[in-house]
Amino acid sequence: MAQARTSAKASEGQPAGQLHGRFFRSTSMADCSGRLLQNLDQLERRVEALRDAASAMEQEKETLLEMIHNIQNSQDMRHISEGEREELCLTASRLMSRTLTVEVSVETIRNPQQQESLLHATRMIDEVVNKLLDDLEGYKSRLRSLYGACTSEVPSGPIDQKFQSVVIGCAIEDQKKIKRRLEILLRNIENSEKSIMLLEHPKSTVQQLCNNEQG
Repeated sequence: MAQARTSAKASEGQPAGQLHGRFFRSTSMADCSGRLLQNLDQLERRVEALRDAASAMEQEKETLLEMIHNIQNSQDMRHISEGEREELCLTASRLMSRTLTVEVSVETIRNPQQQESLLHATRMIDEVVNKLLDDLEGYKSRLRSLYGACTSEVPSGPIDQKFQSVVIGCAIEDQKKIKRRLEILLRNIENSEKSIMLLEHPKSTVQQLCNNEQG
């Protein structure tokens, strides 16, 4: 009984902060940890937003270069005077040079398997591109089958199952870039075919293209 009273008195004599110091420190550590975690969550969202913005700038640069190139090789250039054509070509070249001064780079973090899949997919596309001039129509269909393997939409034609399995092994960002590259290639082929048709059958082809656009 005397021992219990002695312990109680000893406790009463201790400062409150010292008596419950461990509890106060634990609460303070939890608060700090929560605040730090909240800050990191906010920073992570900003980092992802930064990467998305940079990726969008990369795509915009590619789009601008493609559009300038198409204007430089447009059939409309053949239907204006030499002086006007020279002036427009100079303007297009200036815009091309200014666009190329913009350097945007977003690195994709890949594991070894994803790196190998990207190299494999790139080789498969390059093989088709290098043979386009040998058989334009045949290899255009091949590109379409590669593109069909990259899209979630129902493809209008056959898809390359082997290429699809390779692309699935790539990082998500690389999958988007592969799809975008195939889109650009197919679009450039379509534009080239229109130019060839215009050269061979200018009047009838112009009417056909107009009807297709209206339809």
